[in-house]
Amino acid sequence: MTKPRIDHDRLFKELLSTFFEEFLLLFFPDVYEHIDVRHLSFLSEELFTDVTAGEKHRVDLLVETKMKGEEGLIIVHVEHQSYAQQTFPERMFLYFSRLFQKYRRRIVPIAIFSYDESRDEPSSWRIQFPFLTVLDFRYLTVELRKLPWRAYIRHDNPVAAALISKMGYNKEEKVEVKKEFLRMLVRLELDEAKQRLLFGFFETYLRLSAEEEAKLRNEVRQMETKEAKQVMELIISYEQRGMEKGIEQGIKQGIKQGMKQGRQQGIEEGKLEVVKRMLAKGYDVNTIHELTGLPVEKIEKVKE
Repeated sequence: MTKPRIDHDRLFKELLSTFFEEFLLLFFPDVYEHIDVRHLSFLSEELFTDVTAGEKHRVDLLVETKMKGEEGLIIVHVEHQSYAQQTFPERMFLYFSRLFQKYRRRIVPIAIFSYDESRDEPSSWRIQFPFLTVLDFRYLTVELRKLPWRAYIRHDNPVAAALISKMGYNKEEKVEVKKEFLRMLVRLELDEAKQRLLFGFFETYLRLSAEEEAKLRNEVRQMETKEAKQVMELIISYEQRGMEKGIEQGIKQGIKQGMKQGRQQGIEEGKLEVVKRMLAKGYDVNTIHELTGLPVEKIEKVKE
């Protein structure tokens, strides 16, 4: 069974357009200091055709804003790159030149690299001769894999919370990374929509096995009482949403079969599938009974 394709650009665009100020403050405080964030507005997507390569490229994020104490507008262009590409610096320059040709404004170009390998990405593109440098184009960069995730967990910043899932951790640290993410989420006290955005982003890039989830819950229980309670409530909240999604899929499958019996069977199968996952993650029978409404006897039977 093939894995579903992840739309990396859409995920990053949604994250950064929701928390653009926080993104600049986290990675580029000097830029943030000079920009007047009261005048932020997001421009429509730009689609460019590379005639030579026969490819079409869509600019990820364009933000129009002002510099503090200055008249006139500038543009911040943020480009996300999820795979290594030798010609990326040239592509950044082509985007810059075409955007400048259209808007005739100063542009701040930023590139975010999110692929798993760690490599040294250039931050410039040059055209030069022994006797003359014709062009020296530079842009700002964020190479996520090279960033130490522990250095960002004390930031009460939603972008930091989401992006530690793509930073430089090893497999043995996965449980700890998720635990710190959940602690950050509790401290941020975001509304439900933003919380779900961050949780969905994080889970896309860092997903624990059933054994790792059980280890996570054990570690959470050993935390300071009040914080442990808040983090555990967060875990259970998202388990419930997963359960509801499983039941909803079961209902849809039942409806697709076109009969009441099939619908009911779909609901039942959806609940049983959730019970299996919750048992695998270490939930006790009574907790599962409270969350799913299934009889204790049926849950015990699944457990056997």
